[in-house]
Amino acid sequence: MGETLSKPQPKDVPLPEGKTQVICVVGQLIGANYVRALCADDQVRVLRIPGKFRKKVWIAPLDVVLAELWAEVSDRGDIVYKYSKDERKKLIEYGYLDPGLIERAGGMV
Repeated sequence: MGETLSKPQPKDVPLPEGKTQVICVVGQLIGANYVRALCADDQVRVLRIPGKFRKKVWIAPLDVVLAELWAEVSDRGDIVYKYSKDERKKLIEYGYLDPGLIERAGGMV
């Protein structure tokens, strides 16, 4: 009876959970396993590539990633997941990612 309408969620695609995770687009590689990224809330953050991703996942500019924000500092975080091209299309289709965000992050390169 009192059903609420919500966004359809893509299956098998990790989505941000709570206020501690946010979708970001990598703008530039800083070095020493850090990247500068433009996040969905229009903030530029410095994200760390954790050890488990360092040698297994290649992260390049304009990649879409899921970031876990640090509790102590709001402008820093860790990369938790890297989205593939198909997953990126699903995020755009369901409204979780703005295509303009990718274009704006391209200006950071």
